[in-house]
Amino acid sequence: QVQLVESGGALVHAGGSLRLSCAASGFVSDYYAVGWFRQAPGKEREGVLCISSSGSSTYYTDSVKGRFTISRDSAKNTVYLQMNSLKPEDTAVYYCATDADHALCDIATIMLYWGQGTPVTVSS
Repeated sequence: QVQLVESGGALVHAGGSLRLSCAASGFVSDYYAVGWFRQAPGKEREGVLCISSSGSSTYYTDSVKGRFTISRDSAKNTVYLQMNSLKPEDTAVYYCATDADHALCDIATIMLYWGQGTPVTVSS
């Protein structure tokens, strides 16, 4: 049974940093692409970043380039989203997701498995 559990969300001041974690179980996250998505209040969910099975990153939005990075810890079966220089517009609920099928990142991939989300609030 595939499960994803996010953690690490918090209230932070603008310019601050957070690291979100996505703990995977029921599958080996190394083998598949895992993406981070976010949904701000009153807005549609958007893709943020994805990591492929080879470890390469794909940005789904230019707004986080140079500030956010994605990585994984194979031993912990966990994917991380490092967020630096946070801005108020980064405020959202952040989700990790995978289809546990594709190794490459593609924004068009329909993610089958989602975590419950972790809220990030950036105050100005």
